[in-house]
Amino acid sequence: MTDWTGVLSLDLEERKGKTVAKNVYFQGALKVMRPIYHDNSGQVCYYLLNPGGGYLDGDRYKMEISANEGAMVTLTTQSATKVYKTPKSLAYQETTISLKKGSYLEYLPDPLIAYENARYKQKNVIHMENGATFLYTDILTPGWSPSGGKFSYDTIQLVTEIYLDGKLGMFDHIKLTPNNQNLSGLGFMEGYTHLGSMVAVSEKTDNALLDELYETIQMEEVDFKIGISRLAIPGFSIRILANSTQLIERIFNNCHKIISEKWTNHTPSSLRKY
Repeated sequence: MTDWTGVLSLDLEERKGKTVAKNVYFQGALKVMRPIYHDNSGQVCYYLLNPGGGYLDGDRYKMEISANEGAMVTLTTQSATKVYKTPKSLAYQETTISLKKGSYLEYLPDPLIAYENARYKQKNVIHMENGATFLYTDILTPGWSPSGGKFSYDTIQLVTEIYLDGKLGMFDHIKLTPNNQNLSGLGFMEGYTHLGSMVAVSEKTDNALLDELYETIQMEEVDFKIGISRLAIPGFSIRILANSTQLIERIFNNCHKIISEKWTNHTPSSLRKY
């Protein structure tokens, strides 16, 4: 099938100390805003938009992003990804990211909100050369439902594959089907409602960084659960179970600040849209 609801393609390169788009293409229900430079580091920020306001029955989205050597880019969304009920066929989004050595890309979308009877599948495939850096977060939030249930969505499936120099270095597959699983139970959400994931891949990963991240996260006094794992490739993942989007966002923002200062020597700007 090639009938996409929205298509977006973005090729980035470094020119004279500044990251610029070599090629931008979008059509249908995906758009990209004009580039923003928050500071004088040359790092560019793009806001990805879905003018339709939400994902509906059978919607299919495709994004292809590439960053050449020396390119530094932040991708975020203008608002949360809202998936509404999909009675006939699931909503689907596929993102392919290609990173040359020496490039730095962070993909920090707003939360995914799955409403009653929503079915959604997301696939992220990242191809990296050794020496590239990739940082990604996602937050899964249950949407309001007329019945008042916590988990009223049908199925949420999130797949992330990261290849380093052509070899699979990380495969992450989350599939939540509240009707078939006891989501509140052990091994799933364990009594929490919100799930946050952060993945960072860089040869600059070391134990001192992980210790600092862990100590910073533990300073939060609200109830949550967290796990930090080293990957099979140089990098790590953080998983958070909590009961609010704001808490996960705050933890990820604090981690992002530490990672960015260590790996790029500059403090990230706020991506807040409100």
